[in-house]
Amino acid sequence: MAELKPGTWVLICDGEKALFLRNDGDAQAPDLNVVRIDEQDNPKDIDQSANRPGRMKDDGVGHRSAFDDTDWHELAKERFASDLADRLYKQAHSGKFDRIVIVAAAKTLGALRGELHKEVQSKIIAEIDKDLTNHPLDKVEQMIKDELAEM
Repeated sequence: MAELKPGTWVLICDGEKALFLRNDGDAQAPDLNVVRIDEQDNPKDIDQSANRPGRMKDDGVGHRSAFDDTDWHELAKERFASDLADRLYKQAHSGKFDRIVIVAAAKTLGALRGELHKEVQSKIIAEIDKDLTNHPLDKVEQMIKDELAEM
């Protein structure tokens, strides 16, 4: 069973925001405190797109097909996961944490998982598939404690 021992870090993230927390309490009474907050300004795709989708001639009389435009919003989220993985590696490599719990929605968790360095992977004690970025810390503490108890 994974527990939030003192000094355990908790990363709570989505595709645009990341909270790095440290447990200054113990497993029974976690006290998560913010170590760092990273946010990315990522407007909706429609606000970032400059053009209409491109078109090409299709076989047949008067047929034209549209190309899919780049989804800049999703691309920025993927880049954020990559940047986040780099920051985690630097923190782990410099000895800032020995244990970490990663809490993220499934899509973000998957993107992040693919980017993590082996050194960070070896320090992960649990992954929780939930989006808790906009929850108050006292609720987050209880939710994570409950999730870890069920593992």
